[in-house]
Amino acid sequence: MSIQRTSFYVLLTLVTISFVWLILPYYTAILWAVILAIIFFPIHVRLERRMKGRKNIAAFLTVLLCVLLVILPAMIVLASLIQEGTNLYQRMSNNEIDLNSYLNQIEQALPPSLEDWLASLKLGGAAQMREKISSGIMQAGQSIAGSVLSFSQNTAHVFVSIGLMLYLLFFLFRDGASLAGTLRQTTPLSDTYTRKFLDKFAEVARATVKGNVIIAIIQGTIGGLTFWIIGMEAALLWAVIMTLLSMLPAIGAALVWGPAAIWMFLIGAWMKGGVLVFVGVVFIGLVDNLLRPPLVGKGTRLPDYIILISTLGGISLFGLSGFVIGPLIAALFVSAWSLFTQQQQDEGVKPQHAAYAQEKAAPFH
Repeated sequence: MSIQRTSFYVLLTLVTISFVWLILPYYTAILWAVILAIIFFPIHVRLERRMKGRKNIAAFLTVLLCVLLVILPAMIVLASLIQEGTNLYQRMSNNEIDLNSYLNQIEQALPPSLEDWLASLKLGGAAQMREKISSGIMQAGQSIAGSVLSFSQNTAHVFVSIGLMLYLLFFLFRDGASLAGTLRQTTPLSDTYTRKFLDKFAEVARATVKGNVIIAIIQGTIGGLTFWIIGMEAALLWAVIMTLLSMLPAIGAALVWGPAAIWMFLIGAWMKGGVLVFVGVVFIGLVDNLLRPPLVGKGTRLPDYIILISTLGGISLFGLSGFVIGPLIAALFVSAWSLFTQQQQDEGVKPQHAAYAQEKAAPFH
C-alpha cells in the first residue's frame, strides 16, 4: 500500500472519529430520528404517492404525523409524570403519606413463622427493618426528584434535541432512498449484500421495536388504569414504570403489579389484591401472547433471551434509551450473522452443484 493511500486512510479515520465525537452530545436525537424514520417510512411512501411525487410535502406531513402520534403524547405523559412524581415525593417528605403505618400493617399481617425466619437472618429488629425500608424509599424518591429537577433545568437542551430530531427526520424521509443508495456505494460490501443487510436490519428493527413498544404501552396502560381504579397512589407513575418493564420478556410488568397485589393482601385489601392478580394474569399476561405474533411476526422476532440480555445491557450502557438501543444492536447482530450464514450456505451449495454436474458429465465405467 502506498504512503499516499495510507495517509488518506489515517486522515479518513481521524475525521470520522472527530465527527462522531462532535455529534455525540445529540446521539439520542439522531438515534430516535433514525428509529422513527424506519418505522414511519412505509407511511411516507404512501403519502408521497398520494402527493404525486412531491417529496417535501410528503416528508412534512409524515413528520407532522410523528409529532401527533408519538412526540406530543410522550411530552404530555412526561409532564404529567414529572408533576405526579414531584407531588408524591413532597407528600412523603411532609408525612402526608405515612410509610411507617403501612409497614406496621404489613408486619402485623405476617405470620409468626415468617417473622421468626426474618429474625433468624439477623437483619435487626422489626423497628430497624422498618427504618431501613423507609429510608430506602425516601432515598429513592429523593434520587428521582433530583433527576426530575435536573431534567427541568435542561429544558433548553431537551427542546434543541427535539428540534434537531424533527429537522433530521424531515430529511431522512425526503432523501431516505438516495441516502440508502449512497450508503450502499460507500460500504466495502457488495451491493447485493449491503442491500440484503440493510433490508434485513430495517425489517427486524421495525418489527422488534414497534412490536415491543406497542405491547409495552398497552400493558402499562392496562396496569395503570387498574391501579387508578383501585385507588393506588401515583397510578400514572406506576403505569410508566410498567410500560418500561414490559419491554423485558417473561417478567415485565409483573415486577410492579405482583408486589402491589402482595401488598394489598398483607394490609387486608383482599378485593383489590384479587383484582390486581386477575387483571395481571388474564389481561396483561395475555396481551403479549395475543399481540406479539401479528405485530412482530415469527420470521423477524428476536428470541426472548436476546431481547432480555440486550435490553438490560443497553440500559446499563445508555440509560433510558437503552430500552431501544439494546434491541437495535441485537437486531444488527442477528442481521449480520444471518447474512453470514446465508453466504456460507450459498458457497457450500455451489461446489456441490459443480461436483454433481462433473459427475454426471463423466463417462460411465
